[in-house]
Amino acid sequence: MRRRARRSTRPSSVRSRSKPRRRTRSRDRGYGGGGGKRSRTEAGANLRKPRWDLSRLEPFKKDFYVPHPAVTARSYHEIDDWRHSKEITLKGKTIPEPVMTFEEAGFPEYVLNEVKKMGFKHPTPIQAQGWPIALSGRDMVGIASTGSGKTLSYILPAIVHINNQPRLCRGDGPIALVLAPTRELAQQIQQVAQDFGHSSRIKNTCVFGGAPKGPQANDLVDGVEIVIATPGRLIDFLESNRTNLKRCTYLVLDEADRMLDMGFEPQIRKIIEQIRPDRQTLMWSATWPKEVQQLAQEFLKDYIQINVGSLQLSANHNILQIIDVCHEYEKETKLSTLLKEIMSEKENKTIIFIETKKKVDEITRKMKRDGWPAVCIHGDKSQQERDWVLQDFRTGKAPILVATDVAARGLGKSLKKMYVNLKLFHFIARLLDYRSYCYFLSFIN
Repeated sequence: MRRRARRSTRPSSVRSRSKPRRRTRSRDRGYGGGGGKRSRTEAGANLRKPRWDLSRLEPFKKDFYVPHPAVTARSYHEIDDWRHSKEITLKGKTIPEPVMTFEEAGFPEYVLNEVKKMGFKHPTPIQAQGWPIALSGRDMVGIASTGSGKTLSYILPAIVHINNQPRLCRGDGPIALVLAPTRELAQQIQQVAQDFGHSSRIKNTCVFGGAPKGPQANDLVDGVEIVIATPGRLIDFLESNRTNLKRCTYLVLDEADRMLDMGFEPQIRKIIEQIRPDRQTLMWSATWPKEVQQLAQEFLKDYIQINVGSLQLSANHNILQIIDVCHEYEKETKLSTLLKEIMSEKENKTIIFIETKKKVDEITRKMKRDGWPAVCIHGDKSQQERDWVLQDFRTGKAPILVATDVAARGLGKSLKKMYVNLKLFHFIARLLDYRSYCYFLSFIN
């Protein structure tokens, strides 16, 4: 006997409790869209590459630089001597001359007021040479050490760029996009953007993994002029149509070498594909390996390259480095002896780098049992835990920080005394603000 199919008792007008999906605007003239089924095997697999037609795109302005009379009055020899004294080398065509003061850069009054509030007296070398290039609308590559003022080198021109574009409309994505390798760096960039952009009422948001998507998605949907993002989380939002890059005309790749080291090249390529090709692109890096050079040649047009210092990796002379060759079983005993010496001094902030997350937790537990004021941070910690740990370390409440390489960026200003490394890492050159001084001790076997 054939069974009769059971009819649903749900009214036909009732569909699903889930929110309706937004329709992609893949047929918008001059723009591209994304859509389709997500792929777990490839970053941004359902983001279609747009077919850009520059003739159909809305024109935008990106050249705002007018040389100050004091800049044009300087002789070639004065400028050459200054560049030589700051170890600045340049490559490119029609390179603007450097500025020596904030006023010479030609920033609007609202930007200069924020600079004065922060107490800055003179531009750093990368800012002095970089601002005229960025404000001219040129693509550029800036190679300088961490702590040289790179963030302000692209944030201030971004503010000027944004204020000269039409206001955002509902559904528009950001005008300026900054890509960064880690959430810690992204949050630091956001703070700078907030400090200097609030007087212009420029809104920003920071999107990164390891934090709830809800608040970040709400910011994107509401509309922000600046998005600071790690590549993976931004890809997620682009694929889910929470934002788009149709209005993006100012792109920054910060610490490009670090992003490539971390394997973000596929995501970076997918993201750049979604941005109009006549954008302005600024790439910043601490080193200049072949991979970064190839990326610059592919995505930057007629760019100017600024090098501050040598392109070759060299030892930081602000660090006293000591190598102690020992057996594996000796490391913890030596560490305990060393901590007794460090903690007896007034300036005693210490970071202990360890290779694995498991070992970080293990060492931290042992140190706490021995009475040491230690906290730890690594990739499995939530954003709330990271913020709490870093706050305790910065304030001195917990002067010992045990970490993997996640803490390698941005802690230099909080550190006064010593790094202890239980395993050598390649990223040591990034740890210090270039004005800091410390000891660095490695136990190796």
